[in-house]
Order: sequence, then C-alpha cells, then structure tokens
Amino acid sequence: MNEDSNIRSQMRKGILEYCVLLLLSQEKAYPSDIINRLSQASLIVVEGTLYTLLNRLRKEGKLNYEWQESTMGPPRKYYFITPEGRQHLKEMSKAWDEIVETVNHFRNLTNTHLQ
Repeated sequence: MNEDSNIRSQMRKGILEYCVLLLLSQEKAYPSDIINRLSQASLIVVEGTLYTLLNRLRKEGKLNYEWQESTMGPPRKYYFITPEGRQHLKEMSKAWDEIVETVNHFRNLTNTHLQ
C-alpha cells in the first residue's frame, strides 16, 4: 500500500462510524445496503469491518436490529439507530463541525501563502 492509499485508509476509518450512524438515522438498513450506500459515496468498506462496527455499536446501545422477512431467502437483520445512538450522533456532528472549521482555517492559511 502506498503512502497516499494509507492516508486515505486512515482518514476513512476515522469517519466510518459517523457515516454509518448518519445513514441509519435516516432509515433502517440491511448491512449490504449500508455497504452499497457507502460505496456510492466512495467510502469502500468490507463486510468484516462493517459487521465489527455494527456489533460494537449495538453492544454500546447506539444501534439495534430487527428481523424482517425476505422474499429472496431467509429473514434479514435490519439495523436502526437508538435514542442513545441519536445523542451520540449529535455529539459526533458537533465534533465534526469543529474539526472541519479547524482544518479549513489552516487550509485557508496555507492557500493564502501558496498564492
């Protein structure tokens, strides 16, 4: 893995939980649907990584799931955000906004000096 790929990988790992909670705050979702929605936004995640995250968030009380019948096979586990998860998401959104503001401050300083 080259340095550029490693940088992207580390930054994406840092935002994966936030993006998953944002997705699940909109609607219940089956894990493969979550993976597809993330990949549509160029956030590529393998199943193992997602399942590990979903299980951790469920154990922390931020997510839960329900079984729904499927027309194409066995019942499916659909994840949804809990009230505790919504509170956590609000805190993450506040932290994200602060981080973006800080990074943009330094990017603007850098851009000013590069011109």
